Amino acid sequence: MGDPNVQNPHSASELRAFTRQLLREVRAFDRMLADGRFASGHPHIGAEQELAMVDANEQAAPIIQAVLARKAHPEIVSEITRFSVEFGTDPILWGDRALSTLESRLSHLLGIVQETVRAEGADVVMTGILPTLTLSDITRDAVTPEPRYFAIDEAIQNLRGDEGFIQIRGVDELYLRHQGVLLEGCNTSFQTHFQVDPQAFPQYYNAAQLVAAPVLAAAANSPLLFGRRLWHETRIALFQQAVDTRTSHLHLRELSPRVHFGSDWVRDSVTEIYREDIARFRVILTPQGETENPFDVLARGDVPSMRALSLHNGTVYRWNRPVYGVSNGQPTLRIENRILPAGPTVADEVANAAFWFGLVSGLVDRFGDVRPRLHFDEVKSNFFRAAREGLGAELCWLDGSRMSATELILDHLLPLARTGLDASGIDEADSARYLGIIRSRVKSGRNGARWQLDSLAALRASNSRASRSECLAALVTAMRDRQASGAPVHTWPLATHGSASYPKRARRTRVEHVMTTDLFTTHQDEPVDLVAAVMEWQRIRHVLVEDEHHQLLGLVAHSNVLAHFAGANASNDASVRDIMTTNPITIGPEATTHDAIRLMRKHNIGSLPVVRDEQLIGIVTERDFIELAAHELERMVDA
Repeated sequence: MGDPNVQNPHSASELRAFTRQLLREVRAFDRMLADGRFASGHPHIGAEQELAMVDANEQAAPIIQAVLARKAHPEIVSEITRFSVEFGTDPILWGDRALSTLESRLSHLLGIVQETVRAEGADVVMTGILPTLTLSDITRDAVTPEPRYFAIDEAIQNLRGDEGFIQIRGVDELYLRHQGVLLEGCNTSFQTHFQVDPQAFPQYYNAAQLVAAPVLAAAANSPLLFGRRLWHETRIALFQQAVDTRTSHLHLRELSPRVHFGSDWVRDSVTEIYREDIARFRVILTPQGETENPFDVLARGDVPSMRALSLHNGTVYRWNRPVYGVSNGQPTLRIENRILPAGPTVADEVANAAFWFGLVSGLVDRFGDVRPRLHFDEVKSNFFRAAREGLGAELCWLDGSRMSATELILDHLLPLARTGLDASGIDEADSARYLGIIRSRVKSGRNGARWQLDSLAALRASNSRASRSECLAALVTAMRDRQASGAPVHTWPLATHGSASYPKRARRTRVEHVMTTDLFTTHQDEPVDLVAAVMEWQRIRHVLVEDEHHQLLGLVAHSNVLAHFAGANASNDASVRDIMTTNPITIGPEATTHDAIRLMRKHNIGSLPVVRDEQLIGIVTERDFIELAAHELERMVDA
């Protein structure tokens, strides 16, 4: 959950002092490893749960400050965006009923969060990315007002030097410019922690890397971002690109992003990871206040906090990350698994965790060192294939065999995971229940991502008049309703338009919820004949005129074309420039639909181009509002 007392380095000398402290703590860490100072023999597990909060319209609800003000539980904390909330579990001794205990604690804390959020007129959703998020939700105003969030946002911007770019291709494509790291706040995850003996860390960590792909394929739950169908686990691409500090002018130089899978196996010690990350990634945050000399602390017989090392480690986002801690007066080392998305239910999440815990333990027990069995590059490629394609991915497994993720999981990995859980002393009923959820999910082919994609397709097919935003809102409503049942996602029926929990709520309150983004545009030097043809072919009454940089130059209405061809002096060589309306009235996507209607009535116009950051992104027309009114009337009659 991070150190809250951090800042951007104020001077070069402060930066050098922190770097020297980092190096000192790495050397102290090596000393502690050599002296056998770490806790061993009684491993614990734990988890951190992130959730998105939504209002009655299924839109992001930026209410974290009000939620925290209620002080419902000390484990409930903020995330980078105001519409996200997080909580963590206490450590649980690994063995026996550890998995059902984990589910019980997660469910208990989730209930407290739900009760607190609902008291503010909102609710929570368990999904990797909230499907109804819009760009208007991701602004500087959305940042939770805590110094550490502004500090890391400023640090990333300073390193990048200019705007960043997001480009993700799936069924649809998303390409947009952004600043800072706020887009990372679209992601909500379920992070698991597994304590390991430091001497065995390389084997466990390498096993965690090896199984990342099949576990992710089974667990994928983030297929939608801003209404686009992208990767089955879009979080992976979005997080890496949102926090990427590399620039495009470095040509062929190889640089690693701050969010990364790793570059090779770990050979001898966890400090290989710390050393590589210190060597590769610049310090972006320093702690407020004094830091201790770890060697002085060790000389007193105490345990150093390793504050500098933990802080820097927290600004390098490996998908499997080593985490140092102190528990009951002893230093501990654990692997933090960051690959899993939130949801779809607590039972699904604990099943994902059980699959991961069992596989990591089973691989170490059976093979020990997995490095000779598969090249690291294949493991890394597996991870990104699983993120893109989910259960449809083809994966490379031990000794170079290739098979579908479904075949690999059902025929090879579930038995291995069961062996690992049995060897760890996990209760047989727990093992059977949670691995049974994974088996049924994979056999059905319906993880959270597949359910969302199939539901969205069904919503569109069942009502061709429904807008994209209306389908997405219905999807989130169905998601919340089915999560309330607690049943695993593979048993869920698909979403329907009639499954809304709030039938009387007012929907689509902002322009971005009703605007058309699939635009037919033209250049000002094109012939009028082309615009006339496009209007006829596409059955539209407005064509926007933009330049090569997608800046709006004008608008051609159907009436402009009719007036041109009806004129006595109509030219066969007339261009769009000759008939277009220049400097048309525009509106921003964050404006309300009422603002748009008032603006159109005031100026007696039938359409409004939608512009964001001086770029054309959509159009809203009279027809959109007629359809909106018709939908609302239908709902009133049905209610």
